[in-house]
Parts: sequence; structure tokens; C-alpha cells
Amino acid sequence: MIDVGLIGFGLGGKAFHAPVITAVDGLRLAAVLQRHENTAAQTYPGVKIVRSVEELLAVPSIRLVAISTPNDTHYAYVKACLEAGRDVVVDKPFTTTFAEAKELAELARKRGRLLTVYQERRLDGDFLTLKKLIAEGALGRLVHYESTFDRCRAVVRDSWKEKPGAGCGVFFDLAPHLIDDALVLFGPPESLLADIRNERDRAINSDAFDLTFYYPQGFRATISANTLAPVPRAHFSVRGTRAEFIKHNLDPQEALLRAGQKMEGESWGLEKEADYGTLYEIDDARVTPRKIPTLRGDYRAYYANVRDVLLGRAKPDVTLEDALRVMYALELAEQSSAARQILPWKLSL
Repeated sequence: MIDVGLIGFGLGGKAFHAPVITAVDGLRLAAVLQRHENTAAQTYPGVKIVRSVEELLAVPSIRLVAISTPNDTHYAYVKACLEAGRDVVVDKPFTTTFAEAKELAELARKRGRLLTVYQERRLDGDFLTLKKLIAEGALGRLVHYESTFDRCRAVVRDSWKEKPGAGCGVFFDLAPHLIDDALVLFGPPESLLADIRNERDRAINSDAFDLTFYYPQGFRATISANTLAPVPRAHFSVRGTRAEFIKHNLDPQEALLRAGQKMEGESWGLEKEADYGTLYEIDDARVTPRKIPTLRGDYRAYYANVRDVLLGRAKPDVTLEDALRVMYALELAEQSSAARQILPWKLSL
């Protein structure tokens, strides 16, 4: 049994980490860092509540620490945990700068500790379905990939994500997911172009963005998000020479976790048939639509992999190289948006 300490019990810790950790055999949620409340112990009886990272790291049984706190705190928490000899899962984004991420990666390697970023969206059912279709060649030679994450939040909320500060705004909130998806599917691009902006009244930081990755042979991968979208665009729209795959709606796991549903049973993560994506197959001038059953998504696989890495049974699914590429893309995109020009991808790992 691997004891886990969780830093943070806001939305991320409460909905995306604690229920997943407790649903994975071989992991035990032993302690939660909450500054002022005790709600974690009410939900998970027997969990120790601590008030500081020092108190958490003083619990000798804790081997793994999961960090789900505001983005500008990731660097300090990760560093403290690594220096205390703990393995670490940190929420996305890894840190707020590429330099910080690179320093932490080097520290993890030096200390011989696992350090991985929680890119659970790789385990969305629709992403797994699209990945399978591409691998099977169902779309032919890819021409254009588009992934969007639209919301309708016209009023600026009283949240740290919407206040001034490093790592705040929709770009740092959603782009790490969409960038990671594109890099998993297609690898690093040759260059990129970004437009990061504010569109809502009284918006202080980014609430919309468009980012295009340029690949050889004219292939482009476009990712974008918008906060003023009463009618969301398709989540995935991927076009090839043989077919186009279009998928609306998001994976059901987030809504289930937010609602407090336990991760159990064979039906977990299964999508309703009405929400399946459609493959539009092209035969000369004729187009034939075909519903594609969505593969089952399951975020538990992320923490099961972490467990197996710590037990020496597997290699990490989300590597330090993966995490550094995402951070590099975020930083390069900010530079591209500020300069309003296409910038070359120069990172070599």
C-alpha cells in the first residue's frame, strides 16, 4: 500500500485527485493539506488533516504527494516535496515558466524521484477514440486537426484563475490539456502561431485563445478556447483525405466527479450513444456518415500507472519530457501572441 498526501482540497483536489486516488487499488489517501477546513476528513474518514506542507512531509509513511493548488504555488510545493524525498504528481500546468519546470525536472532526476504532471485528459474516451481512428488510418492522410474547449461564462468570476498573476487565465487553465493532446498525437511542430486575448468586459487576463501548430506537408493542428460561447463548437474536428471525424460534447467523467459520483462499476466513463462522434467517410463525391462508439474513458488509469511506476512495474505515461514540451509550448505561444508572428519550435530534448 502506497500512502498519498494531497496538497489542496479545492475543486481540483476534491473532484479530480482525491476520488481517483481512493479508487485505485494499492493507493491510500493518508493526509490532506487544508489550511482552514476539515471537509476532506468528512468525505474520507480516517484521513489526517494537516495545515502546512511541513506538517504533511513530517508524516513518515507518505511516499507520494499530489499537488492541486493555484498554479503559482506549484514550483515551491514540488521543490519542497522532492527535497524531502517524496515522489510527486502535480496538477497542470507544471509550473508558470519553462525555466521553473526545467529546474524541477533536473532536481527530480538528481534525487531519483518520480515527477509527473496530471494530464488526465489523455484518458478521455473521445480522445482515446480519436487516437485509435488515427492509428488505424480511418481518416487517411491527415490534413487538419481542430480541438476546442468552449464555455459560456460571460461574467468574470471571483476566482484566483481570473485575477492578475502568473499562470492565471483561460490560456494556462485549458491550453495545457489541448497542447498535450496535440503533442501526444502528432509530436512537436515545426513552428506555431498564437493569439491569446481578453474578450469579456472587465476581463483582467486571457479568456480566449487560438493556437496553430504547423507540421510538414501542410498539416496543421489548431487548438482554441473561448469563454463567450453560448453555442460551443465541436470538441474535435479532424479532417483527412478519406474521412472527417466530428465529436461534440466532453467526456462525461468530469461532470460525474463534480457531482460526487464514486468511480466504480463497469459503466464508469461510458458515454451515451447520443453523444457518440460521427465519422464522415468520403468516397469520390459521396459522403457516408457513421456513428463511432466512444471508447470508455477512465482517469483511474493515470494513478494506476503512477502506482506501478513506484512499484517498479512500469514507466511513467506522462514523462518529464512530455511535461517540458507542454511548458515550452505555453511560453512560446505567449511570445508568438505578443509578437503577432509565427515562431519556430527550437526545443530539443
